[in-house]
Amino acid sequence: MIELGEEAADEETLAEVHQMNDKLREGVEAAEFQRMLSGSHDRNGCFVSVNSGAGGTESQDWAGMLLRMLLRYCEKKGWKTTITDYQDGEEAGLKSATFSVSGEYAYGHLKAEAGVHRLVRLSPFDSNNRRHTSFASVFVFPEIEEEEIDIKVPDSDLRVDTYRSSGAGGQHVNTTDSAVRITHIPTGIVVACQSERSQIMNRATAMKVLLAKLYERELEERSSKASELAGEKKEIGWGSQIRSYVLHPYKMVKDLRTGVESPTPDVVLDGDLDQFVIPFLMGVRRDVKDED
Repeated sequence: MIELGEEAADEETLAEVHQMNDKLREGVEAAEFQRMLSGSHDRNGCFVSVNSGAGGTESQDWAGMLLRMLLRYCEKKGWKTTITDYQDGEEAGLKSATFSVSGEYAYGHLKAEAGVHRLVRLSPFDSNNRRHTSFASVFVFPEIEEEEIDIKVPDSDLRVDTYRSSGAGGQHVNTTDSAVRITHIPTGIVVACQSERSQIMNRATAMKVLLAKLYERELEERSSKASELAGEKKEIGWGSQIRSYVLHPYKMVKDLRTGVESPTPDVVLDGDLDQFVIPFLMGVRRDVKDED
């Protein structure tokens, strides 16, 4: 049709072809989107935990920066977020924080952020203005309805502590011990919620987080066993960074899984993450050399 339209100099035919092409492009993009977000829980909301690594104030400040980046990303996507637990850093930032995300395909997108994030910069906390490397980790768990999880958690496996809300997670000044911390004794998993006035509501939210973590743990164990049977070894831990953010001596953010780079870390730290998330979800792979 393009050739016929050009031969006949038929503007009406060419305009029709452009419309057809636009619809085709939309269809292809929709198909690609469905392919990259086709996991069993990708459409669900999720819980996101940010934890500072070794390094004291430096890493705690970096964890606070990561939390803001992720919250800004959710805001740009139009998803609703609620901080359910927040543990202040000793001088700046945070030791750990957890927030819930409500929105279509929230887990499908945010699972791409799970892993260790590394920051290289001149330390604002070092009187000698030396270069520091800091680490923080991000964990993402899909929000699962109880009927979807075949995991039984007897009360005897739980230790429940209550305390008074504090820090950025508290939305008010609490006068009662409404915050809840639940420890799953068999696994040592600890979850907490302090975002609601009601102890009952905080406990319900904390149990949701616990079930999500137990579900994810079971999936990881199955995957690990399958990898062992296949003779595969998967590196897990602080050495397996997914992304580096360099603010000195040059500026760059580099995803170590896909090789995607950005020369504008300020924009990335303000929540512009789709440039990394989408290539990762689409399965883009390049030869990647880690940057010092």
